[in-house]
Amino acid sequence: MLLTRDTLPKTIPDIAALDDLLCRPSQALIDDISKVGGDIMILGVAGKMGPTLAGLARAAAPDRRIIGVARFSDPAVKDWLEKRSIETINCDLLDETAIKALPKAPNIIFMAGRKFGAEGDLSLTWAMNAHVPALVAQAFPASRIVAFSTGCVYPFVPVDGKGSDESMAPNPPGEYAQSCVGRERMFEYFSNKFATPGRLFRLNYAIDMRYGVLHDIATKVLSGTPIDVSLGHVNFIWQGDAASQALRCLAHCTTPTSPINVSGHEILTVRDLAAKFGARFGREPVIVGKEEPTAWLTDTSQAVKLFGLPVVDTDQMIAWTADWVARAMPSLGKPTKYEVRDGRY
Repeated sequence: MLLTRDTLPKTIPDIAALDDLLCRPSQALIDDISKVGGDIMILGVAGKMGPTLAGLARAAAPDRRIIGVARFSDPAVKDWLEKRSIETINCDLLDETAIKALPKAPNIIFMAGRKFGAEGDLSLTWAMNAHVPALVAQAFPASRIVAFSTGCVYPFVPVDGKGSDESMAPNPPGEYAQSCVGRERMFEYFSNKFATPGRLFRLNYAIDMRYGVLHDIATKVLSGTPIDVSLGHVNFIWQGDAASQALRCLAHCTTPTSPINVSGHEILTVRDLAAKFGARFGREPVIVGKEEPTAWLTDTSQAVKLFGLPVVDTDQMIAWTADWVARAMPSLGKPTKYEVRDGRY
């Protein structure tokens, strides 16, 4: 079954159904993937978003070799991938020799990085977010490289505007986001040096039932936990749409590499989102703080022009999230920390 607005379920009953939905391709994805030949290798596949991105690649390109690379500290992730006919390779991406031994796949999705706990070991954060990209870029000069980045590379912008577009110079607060600028600069440098085609995939807040801005807000509304609205404006995108756009970027690489903002096209207020969950749960949200005039927001006009609007809209994500949280379904226990303003994670 292809992913379309008409085939979306009313509810997502369990994790198996969630995984199947996240791995369901659209016709547009299948068409774009068909424009680029060769194997697809996903570096850092074992994170929150990597497994289902790999599964989506497998569904969209059933005859290709799909390779997932990670340390696989959780063997369950490796098992999940292999059951879906995705080849796995154990590799510590801090090991230059191990990187050089990887298959020279013509299509690479780079997802490795460090955010949560970044402040606890800043040297490791910089090594993962800037040193590893340099190693990878040098090892795969002839590949297309779509490198996951973050909208957090931008400075805060006024909430009454359209958000940061790709022409805005990175200037973020906090060492985590600064290290992400370092990641981009390494891919840029070697893309210029080797004429490596690529994209810098500046993603803002992917939504899964088990984590994300909506999961954080819904959980707080249901439990009566105060919601700080000082960072009161956000944009986000369904994880399946984000993964699809990442894979489609392989057909829209530039030489040298260039940034593309990926998120929802709407700027939404945390206060309104909390009120919508409150109405569904029959309880009043506990709001604290006052909205600041700036936030981390991106303008996704370029992505919308290339890919169209996301298949899953905001109302659908709210409905799914409310149902999931109300049933006390599993959470990854990893808050997005969307409300953080100083860049310290």
